[in-house]
Amino acid sequence: MATTVEQLKQAQAQNRELLKEIKALTATVQTLTEEVAFFQRQLFGKHSEKITDPNQLSLLADDNGVFTDPEQTGNQSETTVTTVVHKPKRKRCESVDPNLPIETTVICRENLSCDHGHQLIPVGKHFVREVVHQIPGRLYREQIFEQTYKCAACETNDGVSHLYQGTAPQALIPHSLATSSLVAELLYQKYALGTPLYRQMKAWRRAGLILSETTMTNWVIKAATIVQPLYTLLHEQLLTQPYLQGDETPFQVLREVGKTAQSKSYIWIARSIRLAAHQVVYYTYSDNRAGKTAQQLYGDFTGVLQCDGYSGYNLLGATVTRVGCWAHVRRKFFDDACKIKGQPTITPPVKLLDQMFHLERGWRDLTPTKRKELRQEQLKPVIKQFWQWCDQAVATPKSRLGRALTYAQNQRSMLNRVLDYGEIDLSNNATERNVKSFVIGRKNWLFATSPAGAQANAIWLTLIETAKANGLDPRQYLEYLLNQLGQLPVFPTEEELAVYLPWQQVPDKKVWRDQEA
Repeated sequence: MATTVEQLKQAQAQNRELLKEIKALTATVQTLTEEVAFFQRQLFGKHSEKITDPNQLSLLADDNGVFTDPEQTGNQSETTVTTVVHKPKRKRCESVDPNLPIETTVICRENLSCDHGHQLIPVGKHFVREVVHQIPGRLYREQIFEQTYKCAACETNDGVSHLYQGTAPQALIPHSLATSSLVAELLYQKYALGTPLYRQMKAWRRAGLILSETTMTNWVIKAATIVQPLYTLLHEQLLTQPYLQGDETPFQVLREVGKTAQSKSYIWIARSIRLAAHQVVYYTYSDNRAGKTAQQLYGDFTGVLQCDGYSGYNLLGATVTRVGCWAHVRRKFFDDACKIKGQPTITPPVKLLDQMFHLERGWRDLTPTKRKELRQEQLKPVIKQFWQWCDQAVATPKSRLGRALTYAQNQRSMLNRVLDYGEIDLSNNATERNVKSFVIGRKNWLFATSPAGAQANAIWLTLIETAKANGLDPRQYLEYLLNQLGQLPVFPTEEELAVYLPWQQVPDKKVWRDQEA
């Protein structure tokens, strides 16, 4: 009898162990299934975080889609629910800048006689159509001479020739064919249009200029040293602002001291908030992602910084108040919502997060004071519901939902701070768009050969994105800077540089205005 009881206890213990093992294996299978769905969506899904199901927003009966500005850095790939939508036929969207020059063409008859042989007399003209022509850019050679003069009177008096000559402006790059217009076009093609230098070589050759990739690379780096004082001043101006946003993205640099060519380096971005009077978008290169780089980037900054949950920002001092990004949180829960066959399922946290963004979209143009007031009245209860759901949710730590919950809970205090600052947006998407500008280029350049090249990338992207943020045409602004800064002393003063800051320029509609701004 005792043996039978003992055997029964052993069998029950074995059953308990088997049940634990089955439970663990089930959780593992579920986690792996989610991973497979996630990677399938990364590889084959659409680049969007929108959910197009018209029934998704039962919390908001008057709106069918609230998350209109998803984060896009070029690395993620999300899918949307496939629905059959009969869209109205779009009208052709064609418009012309009214400041474009106009040339009039009048088509005359070849035969100026009527059917009876009488002479025809012009009585007017009627409009047929308007079209736009494109004239490709052209290159021309400029040979610069300095006119020489002599004083005949002085020579008559003392018998000695007194010669004088004009003073040519300093060359942009000594002993080089490079000019401000040529380098500005090269930079615009690379950094604004994402065309790497080796692909530009063929276009320059067809235009009549044979350049090597090494020559063009040297132009990019040497020209960057000319504008670097202004780049440094922009950083100083940025750190005087009370509210900033920041992010970072990996980049490969082949020849770094003490590192292999396959190792990761980083481009860090810090920028003004959307409501700042003076817009600055600042890029900088670092060979690491350590917190010491964040300390260097934000060393003299005292204010509010909106960023993601990366731990490197934890080393910033007490003078910096960190605010979280709700778009990053939504992305994590969106990944969980897509765990079944890569198709999004409308989950409670996604509903609540979409409601937050819907409210924020309606307050976008309000003053910071009014927006803070409305956040306390309307946004705060929704955030409270979100945290209540998170506190009650149960998920395995390695599942998509578990990771989303951990990410959100670790930043709970920083995410809630958005209620305290009406100046800060709900998300860090503005910085993410600047990251995307770099990522588009990175997909084409692939890497930088040297740290000098990587830092030159950061300098030119800073000037281009800052120009765009201030409503300037980046191509024209680069040429203007190269023309002017190239003639300044080697160590220009802050007063000499300040006049070239983008917000000091008065945009002319024909020259400066950036049509994309």
